[in-house]
Amino acid sequence: MIGKAAVIFKDGAMSFGERIARLHKKRQELIRPVQENPRDYVLMSVRALAEKLQTDPATVMRIVQGLGFESYKDFKAYLHELSIANATSLQGMQATSSDDSDSISHARKALEQDLQNLQVLRNTLDMERLVSVVDKIHHARSILVLGGDMAITLVEFIDYKLTLLGFPVITATTPGKTVHAARNAGKKDVVIALSFRRGLRQTVEGLQRARANGAFCVGITDTFVSPVARFANQSFLTPVEAPFSNSYVAPISFINILFTLCAHHRRARTLSILRKVDQEQRHGYRWYVG
Repeated sequence: MIGKAAVIFKDGAMSFGERIARLHKKRQELIRPVQENPRDYVLMSVRALAEKLQTDPATVMRIVQGLGFESYKDFKAYLHELSIANATSLQGMQATSSDDSDSISHARKALEQDLQNLQVLRNTLDMERLVSVVDKIHHARSILVLGGDMAITLVEFIDYKLTLLGFPVITATTPGKTVHAARNAGKKDVVIALSFRRGLRQTVEGLQRARANGAFCVGITDTFVSPVARFANQSFLTPVEAPFSNSYVAPISFINILFTLCAHHRRARTLSILRKVDQEQRHGYRWYVG
């Protein structure tokens, strides 16, 4: 999906604000409401948008082209991604029925959305690109995993999985540790940054700092307009769509795929490690005997 986006959208590394900054001041003011509330404009035709902005369709098209889009269709697709990135839990809840007796129906819709997210991941995941990342992981001095807020659960999952396979993993889930860990990352390191929707500042800035230091940076996010996707060397999209809040079913599946590839990339190494793991799993003190 990232590759497809690169074909459709010119200047893919630019944010909407940076695109707008290239316009004349009057046109910047015209398009500003769209930047602030993309969800309100995403379904509008060029004529309807022109009317809403109190201008004419020709001016709208000149603005669209000035923003770097070849067609209005491409611009609408970009707005759709922005509306996803800027979605809040409240908006998701307000979009559902207020009928409390229908809670089971809402639960079924949540399950269906999870299944759809997995299907999207299955249809869009580029396994060859992921294999190249796995090779980097195997040769890295260390693997730094960045994430905060709800994504801490994913950071811990990656940490546990990769540590099980004997990889040198460092995690940073607070602003302070992220600053220090990213500053110390270098050319021999791999950085994995996880953040969804608009992107958490500590994660995005840590990613930028690590990449500036020469680390190979991998982004896991849900839309190509995310700053995580823009600043990483390689990005992978895992949908987190849910009736409200985020669902991490697809990101968890992605991590399982990454773990599986890491395990099989050097099978002999993995088997050697798992023989030791096997002894602990059979006889370790952690396990209940009753």
